Amino acid sequence: MEDVTAGPDDAGRRLDQFLAGALGEAVSRSRVKVLIETGQVTLNGVAVREPRRRIAEGDVASIDVPPPTEAEPRAEAIALSILYEDDDLIVIDKPAGMVVHPGAGNPSGTLVNALLHHCGDTLSGIGGVRRPGIVHRLDKDTSGVMVVAKTDAAHRGLSAQFADHGRTGPMRRSYRALVWGAPDRARGTVETFLGRSGGDRTKQAVVSQSQPDARHAVTHYAVRERLGPAGKPVASLVECTLETGRTHQIRVHMAHLGHPLVGDAVYGGGFASKSRTLPEPVRAAIDALGRQALHAATLVFVHPATGDVMTFEAPVPADMADLITLLRSL
Repeated sequence: MEDVTAGPDDAGRRLDQFLAGALGEAVSRSRVKVLIETGQVTLNGVAVREPRRRIAEGDVASIDVPPPTEAEPRAEAIALSILYEDDDLIVIDKPAGMVVHPGAGNPSGTLVNALLHHCGDTLSGIGGVRRPGIVHRLDKDTSGVMVVAKTDAAHRGLSAQFADHGRTGPMRRSYRALVWGAPDRARGTVETFLGRSGGDRTKQAVVSQSQPDARHAVTHYAVRERLGPAGKPVASLVECTLETGRTHQIRVHMAHLGHPLVGDAVYGGGFASKSRTLPEPVRAAIDALGRQALHAATLVFVHPATGDVMTFEAPVPADMADLITLLRSL
């Protein structure tokens, strides 16, 4: 049971909006609506079944959230680009557009569904029913290198390395990002706190350390190539190395620098008009990309069974490579 008290800024809001915002990622708004309609919510001690009910400052809403059921993903015959595989782990080059694990709105067609078909029973239960073998993830529209555990021991060993973020070991994760313009400095570090955006709780933002969900985030970047006319680059190819692994970290940090990722409609929407000033072939390539230009290019980790340092690289996918080529020609 969750109890939430409405503050001054909540007065006049719909009950379902208020609860969804207060509970954050724990409960989706659609689930909140169902819980209200099925009598799982009270307002000031009285059951309400109207999601549109307006609330007032000081109202206390109580919501009874049943524990989620563990839905087992189904094995699906989906092709994988496998970079390496042994009895302990598998390394793949995830394509853009593939969700890592099933969830609301994506019950199938995910990396987990593909892995269950490829690996069979070896993944069963490792790391939990809903995310078997998963020790880290990439956004749906981010491509690149991922490692997946095939045993409990490998899952523990890899998870510890990702939690450590390379502070005491050789683990390294570097990305290739295509950003608008060019940072003033050829290399640097962005160190902030990230948390939910006050204007849109589905987004992350640079926030004050005092915000309750604020989490320390560090990204190191290096400009690898400036693209476009000399002295006035249209875009830059940037290498980003993570010291922490927060949601949307690179996308938020580069936007914070004033150089959001090309194609990022969430954090770089203000730059959409910039693409319309470019030649038609470049505009067409950006439209064809249809996502943020971000690729997990390199992953280094210690093999949890052998102790060997493993390094894997994947070239940027064709759509991103084509766009880079066109920008070079400007």
